[in-house]
Amino acid sequence: MSTLPVTAKVLVVDDNPIILRAVYFCLRDHGCRVLMCSDVMNALHHIREEKPDVVILDINFPPDGSLGGERDGFWALDWMHRVQGLGDTPVIMISNDDAATARPRALAAGALAFLQKPLDKTELVRLVKGLAARKQAATLA
Repeated sequence: MSTLPVTAKVLVVDDNPIILRAVYFCLRDHGCRVLMCSDVMNALHHIREEKPDVVILDINFPPDGSLGGERDGFWALDWMHRVQGLGDTPVIMISNDDAATARPRALAAGALAFLQKPLDKTELVRLVKGLAARKQAATLA
């Protein structure tokens, strides 16, 4: 079993509790400190406060009428790129959407990777491990 650096901090943002738990246990078992959020607005707070090494971000969220407008993964990614010090946080976008459409859109928006649900846990660990190591190396440089 390949392990991630113990210091790797990953924020998982998805409104599906099954996805949250599956990713939590998968990454925890590989040495990550895993934070979880089920909505975009909470995620933005965690991103700002916790400064994770990697964010795993779902594309689609139920509409929140109280906030006025749609707050999806693309909106959150755009927000991250606009806030100083957060734009370099690696993001892996995930979705049930058709990969042929969602992957190019996610990468064009600034995500460093895209994974189709159901998630391939081996690929997820590989991506998180590589992105976390790259982010930590850049922080030390």
